[in-house]
Amino acid sequence: MSGETANKKFKRLPESDRTAEYDHTTQRNLEELDAIQNNLDALNEKASAEVLQIEQKYIGLRKHHFAKRNEYIRNIPHFWVTAIMNHPDISTLFSGHEEEDCLHHLTNIEVEDFNQEDMRSGYYIKFFFDENPYFENSVLSKEYHLGTDSPYSKSSHIIWKEGVQLGQTTLDPNCKTTRKRKLESLKYSFFSWFNDNVDPFTDDIAEDFKGDLWLNPLQYFLVADGQEEETVAEGEEETSSDDLEDSSFEPENQSGSSSQSTNKY
Repeated sequence: MSGETANKKFKRLPESDRTAEYDHTTQRNLEELDAIQNNLDALNEKASAEVLQIEQKYIGLRKHHFAKRNEYIRNIPHFWVTAIMNHPDISTLFSGHEEEDCLHHLTNIEVEDFNQEDMRSGYYIKFFFDENPYFENSVLSKEYHLGTDSPYSKSSHIIWKEGVQLGQTTLDPNCKTTRKRKLESLKYSFFSWFNDNVDPFTDDIAEDFKGDLWLNPLQYFLVADGQEEETVAEGEEETSSDDLEDSSFEPENQSGSSSQSTNKY
């Protein structure tokens, strides 16, 4: 159990208020149960602290491998654009020709926690670009500050080149669906997402970058061409097959109706 869960415990009422409605036996059982729960809460907090120490250890160990990985990625043409466009969720951000073309200028992605000693404080995602016809920045950074009373995210300012400004789609504030649904329905773009600084805990795309693509981009780079199309085709075939099975009963019903009609006469 994480430290965040421990911090969300409900405020306890005074014992007299909590046990006044129960008989003596029930009160004793509740008191014992409360004592056991307090012990469990203490163990959970201790476990969270120890898990955090282990995570900190392995973050340090992974850094060397991430740095070595970047060296090889730089020597593979179109690595990041291929991995991103093969990702089922992140690829939806690049529906426009210009934004997909801009992605071809992406040279590296970095994801790192602000403070290795306290990973819950937040993290940043950095996108590195070559010279391109769209903006002057060589790095675009989005930060997620989670260790405050009011968590927030913020994005670096994009210096657009004259006559260029990508990603003008905005979210409908009345939309009650998840953020991924919003992205799909509105063809939400990369730059719209980048500049959209709302509750960081609802940012599924950031989690896709941090917890999925960044950890293993190779699996998406190596996705076989046409694999997604085959999956879609299989789904369509199954749907068509189901439709045929359903429709196979119609002639019998129609035949039965005809027989009944004939019998009436």
